[in-house]
Amino acid sequence: MIGNLAGGEILLLVLAALIILGPTRLPGYAAKLGQGVRYLRDLAEGAKGQLRDELGPGFDDIDWQQLDPRQYDPRRIVREALTEPRGATSASGRTGAVAGEKEEKPVSARMPPGLGAGHDPSRPTPFDSDAT
Repeated sequence: MIGNLAGGEILLLVLAALIILGPTRLPGYAAKLGQGVRYLRDLAEGAKGQLRDELGPGFDDIDWQQLDPRQYDPRRIVREALTEPRGATSASGRTGAVAGEKEEKPVSARMPPGLGAGHDPSRPTPFDSDAT
């Protein structure tokens, strides 16, 4: 299975290409496709090599899994931000206010009374079927 294509779908695509391009032009296009894939692979390897040269020995120490944007769930990030105790280190590494910086009020203190009060993280989030 390649990506989301199963074996039958790949076979169907090959048959469609054979019918559309014909048996005389298909080998030429297949060769061009192979050259394009090799070019893109070489381009990616070149970029990786250039990045390795610029970062030096620290390149091998980078945790690429941590930098994968697919791991971030906005619901989890908001939940952690709401339940994080005041003064705890946030994701940005900040704790409270820095000297000379105005301390910002928490979101619940800036909201009108009754809107943010009484948040219980152990209870499920209310669901409004009319809003979706």
